[in-house]
Amino acid sequence: MLSLSSSSSPGSSLLWRNPTAPPAPPPSFKALCFPFSSSLRFIHRTTVSSLSCSAEISSDIALAQSHPAPDFNPWSEFARNVSGEWDGFGADFSREGQPLELPESVVPEAFREWEVKVFDWQTQCPTLAQSDAQTFLYKSIKLLPTVGCEADAATRYSIDQRSIGGSKLSALAFSYSASGSYVAVWPLGNDQLELEHCLINPNDKESRVRIFQVVRLAESKMLLQSVKVFCELWDGPFRNGDQLGGCAIRSSGFASTPITAASVVTGSWRVLLATTTFHASDSGCIQQVTGEKVIEILREEKDIMLLPKDLWCSIQESKDRGRIFSVGWLFEPGHAVTSSCVFSSDSKLKEVTMGRETARSDE
Repeated sequence: MLSLSSSSSPGSSLLWRNPTAPPAPPPSFKALCFPFSSSLRFIHRTTVSSLSCSAEISSDIALAQSHPAPDFNPWSEFARNVSGEWDGFGADFSREGQPLELPESVVPEAFREWEVKVFDWQTQCPTLAQSDAQTFLYKSIKLLPTVGCEADAATRYSIDQRSIGGSKLSALAFSYSASGSYVAVWPLGNDQLELEHCLINPNDKESRVRIFQVVRLAESKMLLQSVKVFCELWDGPFRNGDQLGGCAIRSSGFASTPITAASVVTGSWRVLLATTTFHASDSGCIQQVTGEKVIEILREEKDIMLLPKDLWCSIQESKDRGRIFSVGWLFEPGHAVTSSCVFSSDSKLKEVTMGRETARSDE
């Protein structure tokens, strides 16, 4: 029988293991490990330097090299950017990337009579991070679909509340960027995890996506079960979801829209990468991604699952036979934000990365 466990200290690194066998020692992090599979050909790696980077990401490099003000607090900046009422739409996808219809029991009869398929939930996600303490919580709310514009008829179908910090540590790991992006590892029980990747649009801090990869351990392998996607817009300061979005929502359903073209996300990319490394001795699960460096990767179509809204995700094998769960968002042509969860061969969380990518031209 396989079980999900973690170290005795809160926020310790994640470990799935067979309870009858002694746990493997934590893998050491080597400078040449990077969060892409061996099938993504390694081209070049260097420290951040304005002399070694192209003009394409010179502004990113300058930002990475700049020294923050003495009173700059990354968590406070994260709290400011992540907190608020986030409204939008959410959808479930199969492990092959196919959109899944909503349960028939929640679809209005009019849609069934018209043989209209419904794939998207209207959603709300009131989110709050306390700037003076490392606490974070949100409610992921799904609203029952309605026929036409029936704001007064909007009804909550489910509420999934999650939190970290303080006396509650329901996440096994949490990595954040001051921009408001974060990656969280949530235990679901029954040898399952949800890897939540929240990515903020660098050009519009009021636009974000959250991609969940539902993962199951089977025969000592980590397998993707399904994917959930939420596309959300900021709708004001935190109000704990006291108002339903109804017709005021500014976005629309996306699950059945065309998927991202492979040609715009494959090929050679230059990445400004920040990393959080996890060890068994970690005393807390909340960590900031740091240590920006530049790498170059070659992304191949066979490694990715293409999704709508310029999104994609992937599961790959690392050089040490571990697993890498990644997502990406092409927020404008030739520019993407990505994040990855890197697990060792014994299914232990090794590191989390966040990247800012620029496509390399043929020139």
